[in-house]
Amino acid sequence: MKKILFAVAGLLALTACGNKQAQSAETPAADSIQVDSTAQEEETTYFPAIHRYLVDSISSQYAEADIRVPLPTVVAVDESNGEDIKVWGEFWVMNFNQVGDTLKMISGGSHAGLMHIRQTEKGYTVTGFDQVADGSLFAKTAKNIFGDKYDAFMAAYSDHEKRNRHHEDLLSEYVKKHHLTATMYQDNGQDAKPLNR
Repeated sequence: MKKILFAVAGLLALTACGNKQAQSAETPAADSIQVDSTAQEEETTYFPAIHRYLVDSISSQYAEADIRVPLPTVVAVDESNGEDIKVWGEFWVMNFNQVGDTLKMISGGSHAGLMHIRQTEKGYTVTGFDQVADGSLFAKTAKNIFGDKYDAFMAAYSDHEKRNRHHEDLLSEYVKKHHLTATMYQDNGQDAKPLNR
């Protein structure tokens, strides 16, 4: 399983799907909630492409479950080239089964790195993912991939509490968007917690 990394809202840029913010090259996006977008709709931001990539290419590496939730958090973005939009971040995906009113986590993990995204006539697509390695290669590859954003990434990596709050917000938005009846979620080995309603 990929290293467990952590997100800090104050240092991370989050952009709401369908509400793309104008940004200069390599500057953080506005701080807001982003949610999954799997419905066929006009794409005005690259987050639906990130979500599709996490669900289709990453979540399949984990034990199968009924509900696959992308939980991306962005550290920085460079939109200067529409053929290669660069999004640095920590890209979580969590797989759940709903049991009664509770989403029970089955599997998932974090995949930090740099996503390359291309704008097309129909929307956006992920064309590549430079991923931070595990184990002894973690620091070296993270420094290479994040460059001058490495300190912000490492600050995010160390903040468990804010990462958990961020994930709770995104998971709650996912439940609302998809009209799920769950009111609680439960991580492996933990007590169930209420979703934000």
